[in-house]
Amino acid sequence: MPAEPSILTAERAHLAASHAALRRMREHAEGLSADVAADWVSKQFLESLLDQRVAALADHPDTPLFFGRMDRDAGADGAGDGSGDADADIPPVIYVGRRHVHDGPEGRPLVLDWRAPVSRAFYQAGPADPMGWRLRRRFGFRGGELTAFEDEPLGASLAAPGAAPPPASRILTEEIERPRTGPMRDIVATIQPDQDVIVRAGLPQTVCVQGAPGTGKTAVGLHRAAYLLFTHRERLSKSGVLIVGPNRAFLAYISAVLPALGEVRVEQATVDDLLGAPSGTEPAAVSALKGDARMAGVLRRALWAHVRRPAEGLLVTRGASRYRLADHEVRETAAALRGTTRYGAGRAAFAQRLAHQILVRMEQRGEAPDDRVQDQVARGRPVKRVLDEVWPKVTPEQVLYRLLSDAEFLRAAAKDDLDEGERAALLWAAPARSHRSARWSAADRALLDELADLIERTPSLGHLIVDEAQDLSAMQLRALGRRCGTGSATVLGDLAQGTTPWSARSWAEVLSHLGQEGEVTELTLGFRVPGTVLDYATRLLPHVAPELERPRSLRAGEGALQVRRVPDVPPAAVEAVRAALARPGSVGLIVADDAAAGHVAALAAAGLDPALLGPGSPGTARLLVVPATLAKGLEYDHVIVAEPAAIAAAEERGLARLYVVLTRAVTTLTVLHRDDLPAELAGAGTASRRRPGPSR
Repeated sequence: MPAEPSILTAERAHLAASHAALRRMREHAEGLSADVAADWVSKQFLESLLDQRVAALADHPDTPLFFGRMDRDAGADGAGDGSGDADADIPPVIYVGRRHVHDGPEGRPLVLDWRAPVSRAFYQAGPADPMGWRLRRRFGFRGGELTAFEDEPLGASLAAPGAAPPPASRILTEEIERPRTGPMRDIVATIQPDQDVIVRAGLPQTVCVQGAPGTGKTAVGLHRAAYLLFTHRERLSKSGVLIVGPNRAFLAYISAVLPALGEVRVEQATVDDLLGAPSGTEPAAVSALKGDARMAGVLRRALWAHVRRPAEGLLVTRGASRYRLADHEVRETAAALRGTTRYGAGRAAFAQRLAHQILVRMEQRGEAPDDRVQDQVARGRPVKRVLDEVWPKVTPEQVLYRLLSDAEFLRAAAKDDLDEGERAALLWAAPARSHRSARWSAADRALLDELADLIERTPSLGHLIVDEAQDLSAMQLRALGRRCGTGSATVLGDLAQGTTPWSARSWAEVLSHLGQEGEVTELTLGFRVPGTVLDYATRLLPHVAPELERPRSLRAGEGALQVRRVPDVPPAAVEAVRAALARPGSVGLIVADDAAAGHVAALAAAGLDPALLGPGSPGTARLLVVPATLAKGLEYDHVIVAEPAAIAAAEERGLARLYVVLTRAVTTLTVLHRDDLPAELAGAGTASRRRPGPSR
């Protein structure tokens, strides 16, 4: 709606007052000193907290301080969080923004944090349940300047039978379609009710989101992290929150979202960061076998096989006295501990139990030894000799090296879990000289992590957020599950976008490997991908994930899709990129990995200044050439896909990769091909199976 001058002037005045108040809040935080701390350690800790506070109060000129307003219904008993409890502290008008802003010595709120309970109504209130509010106002901004507003009445009369539904929000649509370059931005102004329910789920609850392209699952996960840190700050500041993404390019892309929401200390990592970067490669079939959950049992047996029968008993000499344990007593002591604890803890307990039995012998002779004597005996040479013989100290690398290089040891550890062919596939054809010189694959790293946890417990975080979880193997999921063993998780992904040979086929399977129980919510209604583009891409859905409901877009996207057969793809791609650059927004040319360098050269020769997206690059250039294997999770205003058949043919699950590639566009998608399109894409396709509703 056209902005009325008087209202717009008043709202701009409130925005200016909010900016001034935030500036005073930051100045106050900068003026605080850590000198009041009692000691040096406390001072360092306090200085760190103050630095975080100052960073969180940064006022970014292009980021609006608030994006919405709610007006209370004067006749309502309560408002804000939907509880129905009267609350005199809730003002008649609230402004909802990315962070709390207050003014004056009494802390008068000018902007309420979107995560506050009272702000929930901005996302959830509607004609069917106004939650005690009568009006929702959205604000339009250009840069940091407030340019428009849009009012949505929330009166109960609007929910009457036959009442027309409220029109789609123009400001909401414009915000979603606003051209984008550089890192991903937050969606806090555009969160939808079904997304808000996921974001505000309680900390103990593990949430799994099956999200079709464009439904905002990644943004929902990031905003859930911000919400949990706001609601449970003291607890999570100690236990930690970790975001795990598929690659460094993806993490660079999402890196700006949480700082924009005031959260500056959330760790982000890839699986390789957590488990160790691979130093070797292997066939995909071998990696898939190593990633199978059956390997957990194989590794457990391989580790505990290092606990052996003693060749003789234990003899401890103290002065003129000798104390002896027979070999069967040593064996029984080890057997009582074997498999009941972690290997490292069991080794330490074994030494202490041997020493305790020696103390019993001493007491039987009338001596009165104390705990210090037991510790001396446990650390003494005789016990250490038996300990190294019966319960030797081992590293994960030693165990896995032996397993993959010793056929007889592998056969004994595998038992019935692996057949002869699988064991033969796992064995190294040319083993390294030792575990120190072995070159470990990415799949090996997950096995090493499993062994490390069997030896010593892996510390647990308070909350773990895993994106693109469908691409992780069972053993990688087990590794992540250990890192939230006493916490909870947010699991995000799309089974249709699974591109690894070991991609999950169900979320129940993923949650089981993580060791978590949680609800599965399916998001199928999206804003990001235009409808015509999404309809084209979903021709592939019956072939990559027929069990999923077909996603829908709220944007029709007329004219957003072009599919053209051309005599030569690289020159045609240059012209398509040139046309896209004439429009606002980012441009991504997505190609098969082995064709990326050639397209970069062609674009550079045409003077178009392309950048090649790499595994660790931030991807901030306006024009990017994107290898298909790095496209997952990214989005561009204008996408040009070169030679879809080459992308589909490049890997075992190439159709799933192509589905990912075709759903990266926000405004336009241009598909260029010289070779025939994949048959699954060229035809009209069949409708994927539809279910009555989302699984919860």
